[in-house]
Amino acid sequence: MNNDASPSTSKVPEVVLIFWIIKIAATTLGETAGDMVSMSMNLGYLVGTAIFAAIFLAAVYVQIKAKKFHPFIYWTTIIATTTVGTTMADFADRSLHIGYAGGSALLLVLLLASLAIWHKVLGTISVVSVSTPKAEMFYWITIMFSQTLGTALGDWTSDDDGGLGLGYGGAAIVFGSLLALIAAAYFWTKVSHTVLFWAAFILTRPLGAVLGDFLDKPHSKGGLELSRYSASAVLVVFIIACILIFPQRPAKESGH
Repeated sequence: MNNDASPSTSKVPEVVLIFWIIKIAATTLGETAGDMVSMSMNLGYLVGTAIFAAIFLAAVYVQIKAKKFHPFIYWTTIIATTTVGTTMADFADRSLHIGYAGGSALLLVLLLASLAIWHKVLGTISVVSVSTPKAEMFYWITIMFSQTLGTALGDWTSDDDGGLGLGYGGAAIVFGSLLALIAAAYFWTKVSHTVLFWAAFILTRPLGAVLGDFLDKPHSKGGLELSRYSASAVLVVFIIACILIFPQRPAKESGH
């Protein structure tokens, strides 16, 4: 396996427990913030997608231009991918009427194609290799597809209208259980840690999506009907606190 980067030059964080805690909080924020702009502000999914796509492109540009790993730049970019993923998935499902199943299938194909092309071009999809502009472009495109897929999967499993109707609690149990199985495979099997990382990364997005929906959707749909503004603000404060309290290091070979 080709690895052009040394561990010290990786521009993404080491994958430890705090990484997953912040990732789930960031994906939950992506859902509440995306709904805040498209629904609470009544801007619609298309305008919301345009706004967040511009933020996403700007954040990726800053991230790639950075000379080394910066936690705040990295997590800002992650949050940008979750918000644009939310509005993109909602636009495809509800405005284009592709449907949850069709949208999820399309996004899964795009995600797998991104990973396959990345591996073919650079010889690895490990986060340790994310230190060059080319590797970062593949990394962020793949993440954007995974975040959008996660939103569609979360809606598909939880919604009664066109989905599986498991509700927010049921969907959270499903995705939480799948993540627990991946964690068990990480510790007790020899399955590739890179494969397990991407599986976990993808599944944390629908978990965050259903948690976000649970926070802000109406009581009639099984949500808590909290303000999307206040929920998003609390999540932002939580993420900033985690970054400040728990210092993060660049990914190392042993971590993945």
